Amino acid sequence: MNISDQNPPPVPSPPVETPVESVASSDNVQQQFTAVRQSMKKRLVGHGKLIERLLVAVITGGHVLIEGSPGLAKTRTVNTFAALLNADFVRIQATPDLLPADLTGTNVYQQHQGTFTFIPGPLFNNVVLVDEINRAPPKVQSALLEAMGEKQISAAGNTYPLKDPFIVVATQNPIEHEGTYPLPEAQLDRFMFFVNVAMPDPELEHQILNLVLNEDASSSSDTGGSHLQAADIAVARQAAHSVFISDAVRGYIVRLVTATRGYGAAGREADAVEHPASPRGSIFLARAAQARAWLDGRDHTTPEDIAVLAPDILSGRIVLNYHAQAQGVSARQLVHRILDTTAVV
Repeated sequence: MNISDQNPPPVPSPPVETPVESVASSDNVQQQFTAVRQSMKKRLVGHGKLIERLLVAVITGGHVLIEGSPGLAKTRTVNTFAALLNADFVRIQATPDLLPADLTGTNVYQQHQGTFTFIPGPLFNNVVLVDEINRAPPKVQSALLEAMGEKQISAAGNTYPLKDPFIVVATQNPIEHEGTYPLPEAQLDRFMFFVNVAMPDPELEHQILNLVLNEDASSSSDTGGSHLQAADIAVARQAAHSVFISDAVRGYIVRLVTATRGYGAAGREADAVEHPASPRGSIFLARAAQARAWLDGRDHTTPEDIAVLAPDILSGRIVLNYHAQAQGVSARQLVHRILDTTAVV
């Protein structure tokens, strides 16, 4: 039977966008985002930075790569985030035997109809958590690359649009290396943020313990409170795009990024760089700064926005040479050096 003679598989319908004017004002939506942020902070101790990065990513359409040891509530954070977004959520555990079709979906033969029907895979959700992404084989990573970069997937010769909003949150376990496939630079560059989750200090650990024991006692997993809708995110995106970025802040962004290529006073730090940050680093810095400013209720960005965001945006876009790695220098440390030696104005 010739597949091409059959009825084409149905294309998932794109979401119907509600006109911005009929949803809510930017101020009301900003208050909703603030309420969601506060609600997440009540449920997640010590993850304020990660929470902000996730909210910025969903506003800008970016993706987040989280690195941290097991047991640091990375999955819990993403679960809570998806619940408060009122979004379709799926968790994928990456393994070496994973196939691209396990993510994208596949054509299934319907014997009673004599046709093939496309069954969408887990990528057809709003929030996709890929645990231990570096355990996925290269073909699976390639399928993820298309989904992250193009907001679409290809299967059996057809292309299908993904939902909007669509955000991939991936985790990496830094303490295990057997059976892993390092992510290629092309895929790393698709992530907006590279967030390190550190071990908590004793005070934070005490707060975490109290939070979990109190939850166990109440047997409550309620995520009541403010929830965001897709239309709210559309309003936030439009509002964030209108946040003002002065020429001075734009110049600061360019100096930081091009310093990784050897330009400017901080360019000497590029002696440790084998592969510098691309212009996508500048674009992501600017977009993230706009979203961060909007989340804070400001109509303009500041150099502080750039300095706070730069380590989490640029560190994954820099590949250090062998000499720097042998000295124990990390890409994040190098970004901090560039920040210390780059003039704001």
